[in-house]
Amino acid sequence: MHPVILLDSVSKIYRSGDVEVHAVRNVSLQVQPGEFIAIMGSSGSGKSTMMNTLGCLDRPTLGRYLLDGVDISGLDRDQLADLRNQKIGFIFQGFNLLSRTTALENVELPMMYGKHRLSAKEQRERALWALDLVGLSKRTDHTPNQLSGGQQQRVAIARSLVNNPALLLADEPTGNLDSRTSVEIMDAFQTLNDKGITIAMVTHEPDIARYTKRNVVMRDGVIVSDILVADRSNAKNEMRRLDEEQRAAKLVK
Repeated sequence: MHPVILLDSVSKIYRSGDVEVHAVRNVSLQVQPGEFIAIMGSSGSGKSTMMNTLGCLDRPTLGRYLLDGVDISGLDRDQLADLRNQKIGFIFQGFNLLSRTTALENVELPMMYGKHRLSAKEQRERALWALDLVGLSKRTDHTPNQLSGGQQQRVAIARSLVNNPALLLADEPTGNLDSRTSVEIMDAFQTLNDKGITIAMVTHEPDIARYTKRNVVMRDGVIVSDILVADRSNAKNEMRRLDEEQRAAKLVK
């Protein structure tokens, strides 16, 4: 079985006049099916450039990137767009939901741009399946303003799943959420990963990275650390702990 992500000596160089900026320098990385990794680093570390490369939003200047066995270097813009739609589910810090559209309709949206069009019935069934996976089967007819921040992010996760991608790519998915809701979203990610879904998440928060299985740390465009998470946080246990603290606080009052 081939890796979902294979970076082979990848560099990304931006040019501003006569100045070359080496955002990523000779990076090699493999992510196998079913892994859950966090890509970390401070501002200027290269993690955003790495995110753009993994998402096929930008091409390497040097080296090769194979996404689920497909070398992106020879693909034109339309082929890259098709590959993104088929192989990658994107989740962002901003939920990017259509405000006047129901959760179900938001989740159906990526299927309308796919290479292989589905019937309206098939689209609805797959969207319902994805919403059920993230625990929102009873919120299908709610618009974003009728949902909490955590529920909106779950709709965004369901939308990212609906085309059965090889990779979920999450960019600071808890950045706009409070600490409890962040744990709720990490519970959703851990549940999906337990079902075999491969996830790569960019984050600057060490406590959020502890919910993943592997931490890849970047600095000055290179990977300086790539380690398995030894004492991994469990989101369901953390939710129970937070609930107990909340109940205890109410009793004290």
